[in-house]
Amino acid sequence: MREFSVPPVATVGDTANLTDPVWDNADLAPHAVQFARPTGDGWSDVTCAQFRDEVVALARGLVAAGIEPGMRVGLMSRTRYEWTLIDYAIWAAGAVTVPVYETSSADQLAWILSDSGAVALFVETNAHAMLLEGVRDQAPALREVWQIEVGDLGALTTRGEQVDPALIDQRRRDLKADDVATIIYTSGTTGRPKGCVLTHRSMYSDIANAIPGLRSLFHENASTLLFLPLAHSFARLIQIGVVQARATMGHAADVKNLVPELQSLRPTFVLSVPRVFEKVYNTAKQRAHADGKGKIFDKAEQVAIDYSTALDSPSGPGLGLRVQHRLFDRLVYGKLRAALGGRCEAAISGGAPLGARLAHFFRGIGVTIYEGYGLTETSPAAAVNLQHAIRIGTVGRPLPGVTIRVADDGEVLIKGDLVFRGYWNNQEATAEVLDDDGWFHSGDLGELDGDGYLKITGRKKELIVTAAGKNVAPAVLEDRLRAHPLISQAVVVGDGKPFIAALITIDEDAWPTWRGDNGHPDTATVADLRDDEKLRADVQAAVDDANRAVSRAEAIKVFKILPRDFTEATGEMTPSLKVKRNVVQKTYAAEIADIYGS
Repeated sequence: MREFSVPPVATVGDTANLTDPVWDNADLAPHAVQFARPTGDGWSDVTCAQFRDEVVALARGLVAAGIEPGMRVGLMSRTRYEWTLIDYAIWAAGAVTVPVYETSSADQLAWILSDSGAVALFVETNAHAMLLEGVRDQAPALREVWQIEVGDLGALTTRGEQVDPALIDQRRRDLKADDVATIIYTSGTTGRPKGCVLTHRSMYSDIANAIPGLRSLFHENASTLLFLPLAHSFARLIQIGVVQARATMGHAADVKNLVPELQSLRPTFVLSVPRVFEKVYNTAKQRAHADGKGKIFDKAEQVAIDYSTALDSPSGPGLGLRVQHRLFDRLVYGKLRAALGGRCEAAISGGAPLGARLAHFFRGIGVTIYEGYGLTETSPAAAVNLQHAIRIGTVGRPLPGVTIRVADDGEVLIKGDLVFRGYWNNQEATAEVLDDDGWFHSGDLGELDGDGYLKITGRKKELIVTAAGKNVAPAVLEDRLRAHPLISQAVVVGDGKPFIAALITIDEDAWPTWRGDNGHPDTATVADLRDDEKLRADVQAAVDDANRAVSRAEAIKVFKILPRDFTEATGEMTPSLKVKRNVVQKTYAAEIADIYGS
C-alpha cells in the first residue's frame, strides 16, 4: 500500500458558498468581463456586475415560483450562457441544481426527476419539452417547467419583480458550506444512474485548491471556450473556476461550429476529453498526407515529441533540436495553434487517459495539456498535473487538501473535503464506496510513484482474467489503439477465455480518405470492406503497436472490425464519451462468440 497527501492551500469557511465569488467580483471589479455571449457576428460581453444582477433577477423569479431552500430544480440544456446563469440563480435562491444531459432518454429523464424529487425543470428546446410530456406522470413532485428557447427566462424574471431583492441576499447568506449544491447523476456505463450529492464545500474546496497551481490558466486576463456538456462535473468545475478567478468564458452549444468559434473568441486555454485531442491530431495528420505534405508533418511531429521530452531532462533541448523546433513552429505548429484561435497555450484533459505521446506532441507544438483525474464523486478533480509539477504519462499529484492511497489490490482510494456526501436515496450504494474512515473507493486501478504522481492503469471491474489466470487491464491496449488515425474505438475482451481479443471501430472522419486512397468507390462502407486485406493490415499495424506495451500473455491475438462506430444514440457511449463496455459486449455477442469459436 502506498499513500501520498498534499496539505491544503485554501480552506472553505463554514459560511462560504459557491455564489460568493459572483458577489465579490461584482463589488471588486464590476466592469470586468466575466462571460462572452455569442451573437450573430461575434460576442457580447457580460460584466461581473451584469452577471450578478441577472442572477439576482432570475433567483427572484424562482422565489416567486415557490422555490424554497433545499428544493431540487432540474436543468436540461446544451452548454450555453443560460445554463450557467440558471445554475447560479438556483444556488442564490438556496436551492439545489440537478443537471440532466440534453441527450438523455425519456427513461433517464423520468428517473432523475422522480429520484431527486425535483419540483421544477428548465429545458432548452421543444424536443426536450415533448420528451418531458411523455413521462411527466412519473415525476409527481414536478410542478413548474420553463423552456429557454421560448423566452421563459424573461417571463420568470418579470414574475420575480414582486420579490424584494433583499430576500435573495438573505437566502444567500443562509446558505452554508455543507449544504447540498447539486445532485449529479452519473451517466453510468452500467445500470441506472446514481445521484452524487455534492456540497458547496466539496466543489468550492476542489477549485480553490486547484487554481493556485494553475495560475497560467486561471487569471483575470484568461479566457476559455467551454464546449463540453455542463451536466458533466468536469465542465462544471471549469465554470466555477472561471468565476472564482474572474476569467472570461464563452459557451459553445454545437461542436460542429467549434473551429470558427475558437477562432472568433481566441481563448487562452480549453477544456476537453482525450478523444477531442486525438481527433485534432489525427485530422491534421490526415490532411497533411492528403495534401502531399505527409513527410513534413511526420518530421514535425517527431521533433515536437522529442522537444517536449527533452524539456523534462536536466539539460533541456539541445541546439540542433531547438533550431528544428523553431523551423517547424513557422511551418506547422503555428497553423495547428491557429485552429484553436491562435492564443491557446494550455488545455486541461480528463475523463480518460490521454497517452504520453499525444501529450508530448501538444506540448511540443506549444499547447501544454494538464492531464488530471477524478470522478463525479470527488467534485471531480482529485489529482492533476500543475504548472510547476507536471509529469507526462501521469495524472499528476493529489490536489492540495487531498490524500490518495493505492490499496494492496491496486485500487485508488481518495480522501478530502472534495469527496461527495453519498448517493441520493441510496445508502447501500454509498456504503459500497465510502468506508467508515472517509475513504472513497474509486474502483480505478492505479500506481503512485515515489514523488506522489498517480498513474491510472484501468478499472477494477473491467480487469480481465484469462482462462490461464492472467490479469489484463484493457485500458492500456485500448488507449494505444485509439491513438491510431484510422481507429475510433476499441474494446478488449477475453475474460475467462484462452486469449485476449479486440473489437475495433473505424473513425468516420478518416474513412473517406482511406477508402479513396485504396481505390474503393465513395459508396463503400466499413461494413462492406471490414474484411478487406489492406484495411485489416492497417488495423493489424495498430494492434502490433498496442501489443508492444504489454507482455505476450496480455497481447491481442485476434481482432474484429465492427460494421459501424459506437455512438451515444445507439447506446454504446455515455454523454461524456466513455464506452459502455457491457452494452458493446451484449450487442456484439455473436462477434465475440465467433472469435472464440463458441
